[in-house]
Amino acid sequence: MKILKYLFFLILLVLIGGAIYFGTKDGSFDLAASKVIKAPAEVVYNNVKDFKSWEEWGPWMEEDENMEITYAEKTEGEGASYSWTSEVMGDGSMETVKVIPNKEIDQKISFNTPMGDSNSDVYWYFEDTENPSETKVTWGMKGEQTFMEKVFMGLFSNEDFETTLKTMYETGLNNLEESVMEDMKQFTVNVDGITEYGGGYYMYTSTSAKSSDIGSRMAPMMGQVMGYMQENNIQTAGMPFTIYNQIDEANGTLIFSAAIPVRDRVITPEGSPVVCGFMEPTTALKVTLRGEYGNLPNAYTKGEEYLTQNNIQKDNAKSMFEVYATDPGNVPNPANWVTEVYIPVLKTQNPESNQ
Repeated sequence: MKILKYLFFLILLVLIGGAIYFGTKDGSFDLAASKVIKAPAEVVYNNVKDFKSWEEWGPWMEEDENMEITYAEKTEGEGASYSWTSEVMGDGSMETVKVIPNKEIDQKISFNTPMGDSNSDVYWYFEDTENPSETKVTWGMKGEQTFMEKVFMGLFSNEDFETTLKTMYETGLNNLEESVMEDMKQFTVNVDGITEYGGGYYMYTSTSAKSSDIGSRMAPMMGQVMGYMQENNIQTAGMPFTIYNQIDEANGTLIFSAAIPVRDRVITPEGSPVVCGFMEPTTALKVTLRGEYGNLPNAYTKGEEYLTQNNIQKDNAKSMFEVYATDPGNVPNPANWVTEVYIPVLKTQNPESNQ
């Protein structure tokens, strides 16, 4: 009996000591992971703001494919929420409590466990970097562990709480980056048919270059034209466009003009790098690309195929041109950029207009 009594007191001392140890152990935490993603802040933010999009990159989905998710009527913005049940991850819910578009998201997360409910704060930051096409994304959580949570993590978890949480957030940010990159790659090409382009005056500057260098040459040329127009108080009359004056497919070179429409003819000084031109009204096949400019070869290929299939002849006396219907400065996601490609065709074919 004395042995049992001593064992009882020994176990009691261990339990008291354990309670004192875990009770005095600091349970407060503030853990986060950060990653620089090669995308504008608005594009990244748009992949995070709606809870429904979390299914595409959320790290917990890899842990439990059978997780059941229930969405509230509102899934983005302040007051948005969703909940989940999982045999692996446990049950819980999350609510968005504060939003600063493209800058910050604050949320409340609740876990329902056999040890009781646990509430913490989740935060997101979307910060600009020196490169306007990149965003530093921070995802974190802060709060206070309950006594039972400290006991459980101390006795039964193979990894400490901080390592587990940070690893999960790092995985989530890597998944988010892949989702964002895939989103930005999306594009569609639509052959709109034969149409009449009205033409008109335009300010432009021209150069010759290799086909592979067009992208890097185009922006500074457009900037030069726009700068000249601003300095001389010349108003724009439409969206910028590029004219392909001469194409040498054998050598992979071309002569092209970066142009901006204007209402009237503009007389420029002799020797000015920016001059005024005029485009005659043109019958052309119109092809619309929705996506990044690197997909333009697909638009031209689709256009050429359409002409061949419908036995329509190009008007080689006129130059092909493309109009940039959206301003990338206002539309940060390249998947939403709209470019109209025009391939001049002979009028004698009396084509049916789709406009």
